[in-house]
Amino acid sequence: MIFTLEVIGFNIESCMLAEAAGAHRIELCDNPGEGGTTPSYGFIKAAREKLQIELYPIIRPRGGDFFYSETEFEVMKADVKICKELGCDGVVFGILNADGTVDKNRCKELVALAYPLGVTFHRAFDRVKDAAEALEDIIEIGCERILTSGLVPNALDGAETLAALIKQADERIIIMPGSGVRAGNIIELALKTGAVEFHTSARINIDSKMNYTNEGMKEILNSVSADVDEIKTIIANLKSL
Repeated sequence: MIFTLEVIGFNIESCMLAEAAGAHRIELCDNPGEGGTTPSYGFIKAAREKLQIELYPIIRPRGGDFFYSETEFEVMKADVKICKELGCDGVVFGILNADGTVDKNRCKELVALAYPLGVTFHRAFDRVKDAAEALEDIIEIGCERILTSGLVPNALDGAETLAALIKQADERIIIMPGSGVRAGNIIELALKTGAVEFHTSARINIDSKMNYTNEGMKEILNSVSADVDEIKTIIANLKSL
């Protein structure tokens, strides 16, 4: 069995570490505290120049829900165009209607705009009211994969739903489990779901390297980075199956 591991890159150093550790794809994101928003032009450009593996920037104009205004949608379209211009392999997005269904019209527009780039429908999927219906809608839209935890916070807890989605998909689209995916549960998750692609942040907190800190600001200026050992162990565990 050939497995694929996608790793979130929240900064350029994390992207480079993840590639060196054996990751197969980077989901490029900014703002880890908000669950990931669209990275800057400079970040996307640097990542494309430095990475050899697949690069999929997230197209998400803000944190919060996935019900966007027309102005926000225009921003998303502009960002998709930038990703094409910079030579990315794909993009990641998800748009919902207020009633919890997939916004097929606007998603189709973004898929067409992104072509020939690949498209992943992200964890907006975990906020839909009917997963089976949403799956069929996303297949119709033309996405190549869905990133999901099975409509619960942790993918291992959603394993039964993930397995059902993979069965329903019947190889028409890739179901990629994500959220809480770690070296300690990757084998169990793979066996329970039958998934062949997985998504992990594999992140650790990094202390500031500043010699001087203004204590009066009462801040902890840590940043996140990719955990090389974690990524290597996840890949090794998948290869053991």
